[in-house]
Amino acid sequence: MRIFDPHIHMTSRTTDDYEAMHAAGVRAVVEPSFWLGQPRTSPASFLDYFDSLLGWEPFRAAQYGIAHHCTLALNPKEANDPRCVPVLDELPRYLVKDQVVAVGEIGYDSMTPAEDTALAAQLQLAADHALPALVHTPHRDKRAGLRRTLDVVRESALPVNRVLVDHLNETTAKEAKDSGCWLGFSVYPDTKMDGQRMVAVLEEFGPEKVLVNSAADWGRSDPLKTREVGRAMLAAGFTEEDVDRVLWRNPVAFYGLSGRLDLDVADTAATHEGNSILRGAPRTAAPDDHGTRDNGIDAPDGHGTPGNDADAPDGAPATGA
Repeated sequence: MRIFDPHIHMTSRTTDDYEAMHAAGVRAVVEPSFWLGQPRTSPASFLDYFDSLLGWEPFRAAQYGIAHHCTLALNPKEANDPRCVPVLDELPRYLVKDQVVAVGEIGYDSMTPAEDTALAAQLQLAADHALPALVHTPHRDKRAGLRRTLDVVRESALPVNRVLVDHLNETTAKEAKDSGCWLGFSVYPDTKMDGQRMVAVLEEFGPEKVLVNSAADWGRSDPLKTREVGRAMLAAGFTEEDVDRVLWRNPVAFYGLSGRLDLDVADTAATHEGNSILRGAPRTAAPDDHGTRDNGIDAPDGHGTPGNDADAPDGAPATGA
């Protein structure tokens, strides 16, 4: 089973998650920009975050054989904060980057006039840059939010077949499908969709233009929920071809609309801007040892000189704490 997770917030996850995802069959991800969990206070914090989605995070993913792309935007929640809105003026210089395969997440949180303005402006940016758009439907009043979203999309210069409407459920799937948009479903442990509900939706509406994601973030979530859906589909009688369409070919087709999707994992360098995913120096075997010796670096038994990169063996990358 090959898996492309089309919406996952890997900045919030550990390298253990990348390792487990690769073992589960994940070979590609798209990471949409989103909020921090607490308010940002200036556009500058967005720019550092965007830079990390274009640099450090693809590097981390590549260490585990996973291709990483991103979508960039002013997210709906922070569109209501005047301190954040000026980031819209900075977006054009980021939307030309090769790793950016859509504008997103955009859409609605509380369905305010400020969110209306930000959504319309960013749909126009997507059209201007020949990019598709990833749209977040609100967690509350989801049906009303979908209808308002579709109204703004239809008024925009971006064709509906270049829009992925995400966080759908049973109450919104039909209307979203009838609109001509692509359909996104997030699968969580306790909220949003689960594997069996996802199977029921696929049985009713079919696998065409359907994308399933884990959307895993800093809250209670699971980056292996995509695999769970694939297994549930097979158990329900879907074919391997159906599973491959939902978990691989559909996200490839949607993000391929950008003309930038590259599924080769090219960046396997040991460091990114001088930093590695290792903490401290690698352990090496001593000639007279039957095991390994940590050369006094971060020694677990308290011996040696801990945490001093100057003691690293020749050629070992200097790393942070």
